[in-house]
Amino acid sequence: MSEENITRLQIGEKELILIGTAHVSKHSAEQVKEVIEAEQPDSVCVELDEQRYQSIKDGNSWRDTDIFKIIKEKKATLLLMNLAISSFQNRMAKQFGIKPGQEMIQGIESAQETGAELVLADRNIQITFARIWRGLGLKGKAMLLTQVVASIFSKESISEEELEKMKEKDTINSVLNEFAEAFPKLKRPLIDERDQFLAQKIKEAPGKKVVAVLGAAHVPGIKEEIKEEHDLTRLNELPPKSKAPKIIAWTIPIILIALIAFTFSADPSAGLQQTISWVLWNGTLSAIGTAIALGHPLAILTAFVAAPITSLDPITAAGWFAGFVQAYFVRPNVGDFERITDDVHSVKGFWRNKATRILLVVVLANLGSSLGTFIGGADVIRLFIENI
Repeated sequence: MSEENITRLQIGEKELILIGTAHVSKHSAEQVKEVIEAEQPDSVCVELDEQRYQSIKDGNSWRDTDIFKIIKEKKATLLLMNLAISSFQNRMAKQFGIKPGQEMIQGIESAQETGAELVLADRNIQITFARIWRGLGLKGKAMLLTQVVASIFSKESISEEELEKMKEKDTINSVLNEFAEAFPKLKRPLIDERDQFLAQKIKEAPGKKVVAVLGAAHVPGIKEEIKEEHDLTRLNELPPKSKAPKIIAWTIPIILIALIAFTFSADPSAGLQQTISWVLWNGTLSAIGTAIALGHPLAILTAFVAAPITSLDPITAAGWFAGFVQAYFVRPNVGDFERITDDVHSVKGFWRNKATRILLVVVLANLGSSLGTFIGGADVIRLFIENI
């Protein structure tokens, strides 16, 4: 049995065998099967949480997606980001003719075949995303979104030999060092905290022999973190939301309404000009965003009408209304949800699929409205100053 990419640790009476994998490598899946069959462990830990495990078990879970519920719960942007992030991995998996995460699927199957206890060792993905997002400033969020968009448009392909080299420890460490320099705040919740969480779960896994199937990027960190005790409750906590965005969200509309009202009282024609500027900038840019998403004509009209109003109300958003109208008139069918994982391989697929197009309508209508708020708001202030 090849010991390449395998790390053996002894913690007290426990023997821990860490398999560092690439998530789209045939060799990784074959090695997982070989190691578990040869070692006959008491437990097999996989780098999955309950949500991703259920997703693997139920490949048709997309069929049950309630698109209206996603919009109502304000999850359209999160879901679109999730799909975009996975698109690069899916493209590589398709290139090599395997399912993404095949080594995790193999770990689950091999655990069942050998009678080992399966341990879902990773932190809940929603908690990880929330800790990442809340920990980033405005600049960090913009950089992250830029990287996500770039991953959708990327046509990059790599050889399986290059993929295998990614699992070498020195290469992984250099990659993580570059990652830390580019996104220092992102590395902590995405890598460091999960290293701690995974290390503790592996250490607490039942039995004296434990095999852990992990992305290679986590192995160096886990080797260090496993020597320490980690509080899983603390690592599962959501950081408190900053009050600043909420204060700003209410303050800006109040100021703009006050400026327009004051201008109206001093010069009704100037006040009318402010109002028209606000409506046109907000409505037009939100409608353009919806049109770029190839929204239904009534969704485009809805974005135009809703944006000037919702921009003054922090509780609602133009994209929600446009998204609801899009979902009503261009309702996705079962086939659209079944094809999502294939369609997100390409930019064209994001727009072609009726389900992801609804998400694009929500996100781009909101983006247009936000841009309209800045430009329209600046024009309102300009007209106020000119007419004082």
